[in-house]
Amino acid sequence: MTAKMDLRRPTHTKGRKAKPPKSKDGELKTGSLAPQPAASLSIAAAIGAQVRSLRRKLDLTGAELADQAGLSAGMLSKIENGTVSASIESLEALSRALNVPLTIFFASYEEQRDCSYVLGGKGVTIERRGTKAGHQYQLLGHSISGEVVVEPYLITLTEEAKPYTMFQHAGVEFIYMLTGRVLYRHADKAYPLAPGDALFFDSAALHGPEELTKLPMTYLSIIIYPRS
Repeated sequence: MTAKMDLRRPTHTKGRKAKPPKSKDGELKTGSLAPQPAASLSIAAAIGAQVRSLRRKLDLTGAELADQAGLSAGMLSKIENGTVSASIESLEALSRALNVPLTIFFASYEEQRDCSYVLGGKGVTIERRGTKAGHQYQLLGHSISGEVVVEPYLITLTEEAKPYTMFQHAGVEFIYMLTGRVLYRHADKAYPLAPGDALFFDSAALHGPEELTKLPMTYLSIIIYPRS
């Protein structure tokens, strides 16, 4: 009797709403810690989809691939539909028949996509230049892989805040005003910003709030720069 490896992933109980994972140090969750979509494929289904895709690329019928791999047509159909957990021996036979490495069957299942999930008011408080001037930063998410870093911040300036135009960093920045009013300096120009206004600029130049026209004030700041 051929030993089989159970490759199934536990799924959510039908009808029960999955709760987002909690962390000890806040509500910022990324990558594998982020809430998973309820419709995500089990590993058996992901392997089956890969087998079907590779078979079709070679223009093989199910019967032809089953014959080359030494499997029954019924078993191959169940593997492609994800209704059975294929044995390692079966996957090895399919990899030989398709002339692909065994690991390719797991590629789509193991592939990770960045995702950040932050509840309202639970962004991570960050110390940045300008913090001493009363500028409060809440990080709303972050990218954990790839060539580009994206940092979205909710910035709050209270009644005690002071103007600060000495920000300077790599990349570009996008600002979207939510509340309050400000005269925002970038290089040699200043721009009046009110709720709904936006500013996108090269952040290598000196920039920052020059005149705090109406406080308190909040705005969304998204900083994008190459990962070193």
